[in-house]
Amino acid sequence: TYTDAHPISFNPFYTDDNFFDVEKRESICTLLLTLWKSADEHITKTEAGELGSAVNAYIELIRTDHTIVPCFNTFYEYLRDVYRKDMEKRDIKVTLSDFNINNLLTTLKQYYRGGRYDFLLNSDKNIDLLSKRFIVFEIDQVKDNKDLFPVVTIIIMEAFINKMRRLKGIRKMILIEEAWKAIASANMADYIKYLYKTVRKYFGEAIVVTQEVDDIIQSPIVKESIINNSDCKILLDQRKYMTKFDGIQAMLGLSEKEKSQILSINQNNDPNRLYKEVWIGLGGMQSAVYATEVSMEEYLTYTTEETEKVEVMQRAEQLGGDIETAIRQLAIEKRSNKKK
Repeated sequence: TYTDAHPISFNPFYTDDNFFDVEKRESICTLLLTLWKSADEHITKTEAGELGSAVNAYIELIRTDHTIVPCFNTFYEYLRDVYRKDMEKRDIKVTLSDFNINNLLTTLKQYYRGGRYDFLLNSDKNIDLLSKRFIVFEIDQVKDNKDLFPVVTIIIMEAFINKMRRLKGIRKMILIEEAWKAIASANMADYIKYLYKTVRKYFGEAIVVTQEVDDIIQSPIVKESIINNSDCKILLDQRKYMTKFDGIQAMLGLSEKEKSQILSINQNNDPNRLYKEVWIGLGGMQSAVYATEVSMEEYLTYTTEETEKVEVMQRAEQLGGDIETAIRQLAIEKRSNKKK
């Protein structure tokens, strides 16, 4: 969980075997470009190429000189003290208009030692994620921070990809809920496509979740990078978007039959049973509306209705904080009341 007292920190230059494959190098470059450029700024081939060359040169340095601690601080120092001088010695000069290394250093300085975000990319604790089967990163406290949110999100994705490469023959999944807004920019489009392709190659899958359909309609990046690479689509009740559904239909590439199925969700439910309907579409080849029904115990465990949550917590308080017993008791009572 990200908090001001205990912020999430990473080290993008850390590897346990000192091996940096092409994908690892590209993800570092994408991270640095995200730190440098805002979402509406264009990145030229020269800028991307020079930054890639700097990353490669730094990696070769730390692989041969083990006195250098791989982290953002030492990369920044290499970029400032070595790579910048090497550029000045070249026969073919790179002008500041082509690659403004001084602007890059100025922008990245806030992540360097003494800067306001110097904790973010210089972690001295390399978290073992490989042995953890289920990991949740709670970053709600930085969701409105335009500087931190995209960076933290991409680093978490990179941590997942590193883990994914090493777990052979095991199904892997990354689920990005709402945080995809932070990475739905032109600069990140290629990285998202790369994530989807890489996930499939390593027996994994990527899932994005949103409650704001407007965000999908208004973002061409989402269509090109996420929707076009998603064979499975799941939609809940869309009645409140009835007047906007033509735009949703066009963006998701839905047929008239699929549109009719989706708009029929929860229209004729049995009032005596606790279930909700959901539409599932598979690659444009198969689709249907399904009812999802759970036991009363599970319903009370996950309900978001305030009155029901209060009822559960009040019963748990009467039982000395035993939530499980409270849920079991309430479930029995509710089933009994239904039979009367």
